[in-house]
Amino acid sequence: MSDIVSENSAPEIFDRAARRVRRDRAAPGYAEHDFLRATMLDGIAERLDAVTRDFADILDLGCFDGAFTPPPGARVARCDAGFAFAAKPGGVQADEDRLPFADASFDLVVSAGVLDQVNDLPGALSLIRRVLRPDGLFLGAFVGAGSLPALRSALRSAESERPAARLHPQIDVRSAGDLLMRAGFALPVADVETLDVGYRDLGRLFGDLRGMAAGNILAQRRPLVSATVGRTAAAFAGASDDRGRTHETFQIVFLTGWSPDPSQPKPAKRGSATASLGAALGRHDQSGD
Repeated sequence: MSDIVSENSAPEIFDRAARRVRRDRAAPGYAEHDFLRATMLDGIAERLDAVTRDFADILDLGCFDGAFTPPPGARVARCDAGFAFAAKPGGVQADEDRLPFADASFDLVVSAGVLDQVNDLPGALSLIRRVLRPDGLFLGAFVGAGSLPALRSALRSAESERPAARLHPQIDVRSAGDLLMRAGFALPVADVETLDVGYRDLGRLFGDLRGMAAGNILAQRRPLVSATVGRTAAAFAGASDDRGRTHETFQIVFLTGWSPDPSQPKPAKRGSATASLGAALGRHDQSGD
């Protein structure tokens, strides 16, 4: 369960078929568990509001129920790995690392809540850059390293003798920024925001994870037997506060990157700090675009 970063020749960490099934199962009741993606979309909207330019063609990558609202007058294509999520807003079904779109099809790509479940994340980011037009913008968000510490601790306690891989590998904010650079994005920025959620019991947390299609889809996974669930629930409850709530943390990593264009500022010297969020998003104010 250590934090890792996929390489270009990434193994199949996740079960693609299981992912599609889990997303289809989550689709009917997703509105009851969408708080995490809603937080991501709010953060993306804030970053988009800082950009003073128009976007005509937008890709909503990992569209879920189509809750992302494009700017007025923009055309939006929806894409999701699950059939039900893709079909609801009239989108197409495809994995993020196997995009069916032509190069330079969009001037904005938005992705909220899916990039942490992609087998080949470097490849997916490279494809996102390719489907962007020159000077196109990518805004993404996903659950990053440091998330679900209470559940991780409870599982370690419950399976201390023979621990199994139960939670997905997670990418930290620094590695996320490096991945943007490797994918060829200009002015890459990665930052993180923390969301704290209190749970009365483990069942509520499991219900949210299933409801938001965030359950275990590792290619090598073992089912949780009832005895392990009982020990995990007890350990989770043992971490509760004086109100009987166990606090779980979600670290949301936000990504910002531009498709390269000669009009953009030159990148900083390698080894120096990456561009600030204000510089990455506000440069059109400075240029008068």
